[in-house]
Amino acid sequence: MEKVSIVIPFYNCSYVEHAIESAIGQTYENIEVIVVNDGSTKHVEKLKPYMNKIIYIEKPNGGTGTALNMGIRQATGDYFCWLSSDDIFYFDKIKIQLEKMKKANAMASYTNYYAINGKGEVISGLQGVYTPDRLEFLRTMKRGNIINGCTVMLNMKLFSEFGLFDEQLPYTHDYDLWLRILQKYDFLYIDEPLLLYRDHPDMGTRKHWDTIMQEIGLVQRKNRSYINQLIKEENMKKHNNGQY
Repeated sequence: MEKVSIVIPFYNCSYVEHAIESAIGQTYENIEVIVVNDGSTKHVEKLKPYMNKIIYIEKPNGGTGTALNMGIRQATGDYFCWLSSDDIFYFDKIKIQLEKMKKANAMASYTNYYAINGKGEVISGLQGVYTPDRLEFLRTMKRGNIINGCTVMLNMKLFSEFGLFDEQLPYTHDYDLWLRILQKYDFLYIDEPLLLYRDHPDMGTRKHWDTIMQEIGLVQRKNRSYINQLIKEENMKKHNNGQY
């Protein structure tokens, strides 16, 4: 029975207990929940009730990428999932996602999800983005990141093959890693909502939007040449298969 490591980076987040509850309450039993305290000065007391159910790591503040990498280095699972401390997993997320990945022989996957507000109320329709084939997925990912990182499940072998999150990218480390993985593997899309993504005033994407946009451009320039090559190869495959 494969083991799944759930890594929760934590920095001064008032919602962290909801994230932990959703992780330790998974219907799939062979999991480990790793909470990485990234130099928090607030809300640390909310972790105390869960200390006997989680693997707890403390480190100086360095950003989400550094916390994720610290958790991955300590993980003993066969698969990796990331859960932000303000988001919530559906209780059957790990079970459903792992079953579908194994059935499809997939190395990476992402799922559909809903957005919620600070009170936990659903405030959106389904937010997942589906593309019909690899060519359209590559074209879409070249323009921007359509994968919510907390919906992702990865085979741990991918980190040995492509490296960890780039710690020099505070906000787009996920986009960068997905593009690296796409050099060789597809992302299986699971059209089922398995995450509640919290939209609130203190979230990083609101506070640091200008910096994020600059980073997106950097990641796109860094990966552009091989993404263009992959798109070219997929175009040729379609042409040779008579799909044009």
